[in-house]
Amino acid sequence: MDWISSLFSVHSSVQTVIIISLVIASGLALGRVKVMGVSLGIAFVFFTGIVAGHIGLSVDARTLDYVETFGLSMFVYCLGLHVGPNFFGSLRHEGMALNLWSLAVIAIGTVLAVVLIPLTHVSLPDMVGILCGATTNTPALGAATQAIAHLGLPSGSAALATAVAYPLGVVGVIFVMVFIRKFFVKPEDLESHSLNDDDHTYIAQLTAINPAIDGKTILQIAQMTHLHFIISRIWRGDEVIVPLADTVIHVNDSLLVVTTTEDEEALGLLFGKQEKKDWNLDKIDWNAIDADVESRVCVVTRRGLNGKRLGELHMRQVCGVNVSRVIRGDIKLLASNNLRLQYGDRVTVVGNRKDVDNAEHFLGNSVKTLEEPNIGSIFLGIILGLALGTIPISLPGMQTPIRLGIAGGPIIMGIIVGALGPKLHFISYTTRSASLMLRKLGISLYLACIGLDAGKDFFATVIRPEGIAWIGIGFLLTFLPVLIIGLAALKTRKYDYGTICGILCGSMANPMALGYANDTTPGDTASISYATVYPLGMFIRVVIAQMLIMFMV
Repeated sequence: MDWISSLFSVHSSVQTVIIISLVIASGLALGRVKVMGVSLGIAFVFFTGIVAGHIGLSVDARTLDYVETFGLSMFVYCLGLHVGPNFFGSLRHEGMALNLWSLAVIAIGTVLAVVLIPLTHVSLPDMVGILCGATTNTPALGAATQAIAHLGLPSGSAALATAVAYPLGVVGVIFVMVFIRKFFVKPEDLESHSLNDDDHTYIAQLTAINPAIDGKTILQIAQMTHLHFIISRIWRGDEVIVPLADTVIHVNDSLLVVTTTEDEEALGLLFGKQEKKDWNLDKIDWNAIDADVESRVCVVTRRGLNGKRLGELHMRQVCGVNVSRVIRGDIKLLASNNLRLQYGDRVTVVGNRKDVDNAEHFLGNSVKTLEEPNIGSIFLGIILGLALGTIPISLPGMQTPIRLGIAGGPIIMGIIVGALGPKLHFISYTTRSASLMLRKLGISLYLACIGLDAGKDFFATVIRPEGIAWIGIGFLLTFLPVLIIGLAALKTRKYDYGTICGILCGSMANPMALGYANDTTPGDTASISYATVYPLGMFIRVVIAQMLIMFMV
């Protein structure tokens, strides 16, 4: 039976795979168990790792560090890649407000930590370590220890304080989210709302009764107004017309118009009358409306179209079809001439069957091609992200530069590639299932490794008097700021619960809590708001950690 024992006790590549797989498998299984209606989901992998580390299971230190780095960088890069296409839209729409809420969490936590120093008689380096652990921000700890070493002070206790405060820093945010949901969240708060101001397409049926537009072409009408719209069909008596830019509009024409929710009412005034029929239902069979007109969703799989503006393709002139909407992920975009197509976009084209067939061939529409995940671009992005994270950034008044680290660099690179890749004709598309798989795999590896690393010393430190005090202070620094801002943001009723969870997780640099939020909230609003506030929040915390050491010691 020695061979069985060696699988768990003798450090090797096989033993590493077995230990980490055991921690992840048991953690995910136990994470499904509900206590009082609450389960921790993927976050339970962290606690399984702590227990495994405590009972003596271990992995070679260098290998553990590699797996932890690989898992975290994969998770944050794929997360950035996933939210990248919608990131700048959400940043324009509510990004500033989301970051202000995040900065409020950071400010309250920092002020509270400074106030607690004379009250608890904890030294400043130790308090900074506790703050880094309470906010699960290891880049901030690295910056703080460099600053401490520069001043010639010992930094070992700061790292130990971080390790002790870290576990409850992970679950503190989850506890707050559970507490808020149990006692303060209303059913309507759980409905996800898009943070992207482009995600407001609206389909309306309008009747042209305004004499000012009678006899004018669609192009002339579009030049008369700042409103954005696409006319996909015209009903003129018994005739059905697929309009082009030079199609003339006559009084009493019935128009099927795709626009935005903001422009819907104004368009009704421009054309004259809006019919009451609701064309925005999910179950409408568009091909049953008119026998001679077909509506088809085609997927952009022709690589040469990636990054092209829709207006450059001249779909009306070349194929004789109208492009009414572009669906990117879960976001419905108005098919304006300035919209850049991305590989994997689903394009709604309207026209007669022959013309739609031509448009389908032109766009590619090879669904089988999309089933193959673009793994190569993901690893290239991770390389670029890790390189970005190592760039030293010098700030005035600080003698040591700061770095974005293995979490900050890849998530920013993922956002850049996801958002700007098409403009550079870089194909970053990967299947939704593959993206989710890689994110889950990455965060699971990361949680298992930090749990194993923390478990070996956690309980021994906890039973020490200062260890108990550090845990209590750390939990307070985690729980109180997040609770205050979470309730304040919820009270405004401007954000859904998922968005608030993303703000709280991002402000605390807590990907583990984000995993819980994604498991328990609908839609992607938690991930989008997390990615919106994370880069700035992480950067500010790194700066604050150094400032506290440099200016208060």
